[in-house]
Amino acid sequence: WLGALRFDNLALRSLPVDASEESGPRAVPGACFARVRPSPLQNPRLVAMSLPALALLGLEAPAADPEEAEAEAALFFSGNRVPAGAEPAAHCYCGHQFGSFAGQLGDGAAMYLGEVLGPRGERWEIQLKGAGITPFSRQADGRKVLRSSIREFLCSEAMFHLGIPTTRAGACVTSDSRVLRDIFYDGNPKHERCTVVLRIASTFIRFGSFEIFKPPDEYTGRKGPSVNRNDIRIQMLDYVISTFYPEIQEAHADNTVQRNAAFFKEITRRTARLVAEWQCVGFCHGVLNTDNMSIVGLTIDYGPFGFMDRYDPEHVCNGSDNTGRYAYNKQPEICKWNLGKLAEALVPELPLEISQLILEEEYDAEFEKHYLQKMRKKLGLIQLELEEDSKLVSELLETMHLTAGDFTNIFYLLSSFSVDIDPSKFEDFLEELTSQCASVEELKVVFKPQMDPRQLSMMLMLAQSNPQLLALIGTKANINKELERIEQFSKLQQLTADDLLSRNKRHWKEWLEKYRVRLQKEIESVGNADAWNTERVKVMNSNNPKYILRNYIAQNAIEAAENGDFSEVRNVLKLLEHPFQEAEGVQEVKEDAEEEGAAAAAACSQETRSKQSYCSKPPLWASELCVT
Repeated sequence: WLGALRFDNLALRSLPVDASEESGPRAVPGACFARVRPSPLQNPRLVAMSLPALALLGLEAPAADPEEAEAEAALFFSGNRVPAGAEPAAHCYCGHQFGSFAGQLGDGAAMYLGEVLGPRGERWEIQLKGAGITPFSRQADGRKVLRSSIREFLCSEAMFHLGIPTTRAGACVTSDSRVLRDIFYDGNPKHERCTVVLRIASTFIRFGSFEIFKPPDEYTGRKGPSVNRNDIRIQMLDYVISTFYPEIQEAHADNTVQRNAAFFKEITRRTARLVAEWQCVGFCHGVLNTDNMSIVGLTIDYGPFGFMDRYDPEHVCNGSDNTGRYAYNKQPEICKWNLGKLAEALVPELPLEISQLILEEEYDAEFEKHYLQKMRKKLGLIQLELEEDSKLVSELLETMHLTAGDFTNIFYLLSSFSVDIDPSKFEDFLEELTSQCASVEELKVVFKPQMDPRQLSMMLMLAQSNPQLLALIGTKANINKELERIEQFSKLQQLTADDLLSRNKRHWKEWLEKYRVRLQKEIESVGNADAWNTERVKVMNSNNPKYILRNYIAQNAIEAAENGDFSEVRNVLKLLEHPFQEAEGVQEVKEDAEEEGAAAAAACSQETRSKQSYCSKPPLWASELCVT
């Protein structure tokens, strides 16, 4: 089945490859790649594969024997056997991590297998993530586990089907090989299954790929492995622009500075549009370091990501992001900061005064334009583009925040609101809308104080007497957040469910009246109101997903898979391939998990959780999930 893969490994022909065959962690100067070999796994078996992603490589659904094809996929996509024509290598890059330059990073667990020519001649780089030690593994073992691999596999495909530029995932393969992981960083490690994800993209080159030339950093003292190798920077720019931006290469073939400026302008715009798309579906990346930013404007490297449930502009999906650097509302400015670091990495081939001007002129304008265009579609504002639309969107989000509304479900419900809705139906609609807001019990979980009172008292004293010492153990922002939690939690003790419902209905009535007025202006500008409304609903339903990869959905699939049942991973994948439609033919979590070989306790847990619909706002237990 995999004999259909046709390799043509242009990157390794175009960029310098390290001559050393040494496999262990080491510095890799003067090279963009180092040759590696995948480490075999015990008894690899397929968790799931994405046929739409594999079709990019010219692989069709196996017609004859699906079980045989699954066994073949497990063998090759685990790294146990390398396909003919593949040339395994690990890519060298650096990065600014949480704002500080970290020096050489590179593919510590991922391996480039090669580039496959698709059916229409397009070129796809394929990678195995979790295939073993590389020169860039540092103190790690080059392995990934089932939890993180299932999340990356499912989210890569979910994002594609949402229409957001992303790397793809063709397969997820687990094994009987085990590695030790301290899941909660609490000193209680456990053995977990080694798992590999087949990743697919036009390229996995990233902003950090250009940071390998960085001289010693003034703050961290770290430097790139290829300082003073401007010849390699020129090679990389030639390769990236001619291969992935051929129209720019063609337009500026005789002027490299103009060519490089046009390239930087395009990646600036692509990045701005990408993060606007994230904001419009409530997606938080979690680790927006420069080494996790694609040079072609894709969502790349799915780690502690999360789709926001309850709308909170300061939502932090990564449990180890203690300062909230990569919070939902900070993603646009962080991506702009990362582009600034890319600009620095392109000097002298693109002077900083040129790139900084491009960044200031292009990024914010492109982001705001794309964000508002997308939000208009989500609200069904398809006829007119009015200045007041930006305020309407802001007021909607503020209402969501005040009422702790579910970001995805409230947008999805708005398509059933109409200008001439009769009073009784309006009350029903309002009831449905407010049912997507957090209950008193949910809010108590959200605002539960997190610090020991003695710890808080000590930090408040330090804030006054020794701010320098405070900076070592926490921040003023963390203290303020805790004080806000205490205040909100105290208010919630007196709040009844009826009071909360009444307050939420009042907030939503105020905003819906503004929305109704804006929709009325749309109607007044068209000849046929019925045709307009049909088109409005159609546009809204193709821009507001019903299904997203919520953490609790992923967790249910992970728990089933850890007990040997992969059906839920496959079920969720099928669901996420049609995020805007009713789920036809998708079953709820199977209740006969015990019969299929899962442990009784796990089956009981699955049965309890299976009652939750895939499009429901999260159950209370989901608030305890922490992804780091």
